[in-house]
Amino acid sequence: MLKKLLAATCLFALPAGFAVAESHSTESEMEFEIVGDAEAGERVYRKCQACHMVGEDAQNRVGPQQNGVLGRTVGAVEGFRYSDVLMEKNAEGVVWNPETLAAFLENPREWAPGTKMSFAGLRKEEERNDVIAYLATFNADGTRTTE
Repeated sequence: MLKKLLAATCLFALPAGFAVAESHSTESEMEFEIVGDAEAGERVYRKCQACHMVGEDAQNRVGPQQNGVLGRTVGAVEGFRYSDVLMEKNAEGVVWNPETLAAFLENPREWAPGTKMSFAGLRKEEERNDVIAYLATFNADGTRTTE
């Protein structure tokens, strides 16, 4: 009973845009409000493929693989060496959600001063939303969601 009461209370404290699917859910099981077009995001994601991979055979490259990025703590991909600023965000418990990911994609160096990511960012909000929608179609194991 106490768990359910705490979970219900936490739902009101969460930032707008996402909610926990069930009271016992972990961050990786969170549901997010996705406003972009995943198909268009796949085309925009081509800009990211020089450094990142996504899908069943995704591996770390210059940047970390991005399977299951939504709901994951920043700087948490095993085997990837992150910049100090992203490891600080990891220690703070910052989670990639549509808002944090959009801010990072818009201007990585502003959101994380000192990041090793050299990409200038996606200036168009629609492109950021589309890339986030595309990334949301990948589970942590690289399989595609059924939605």
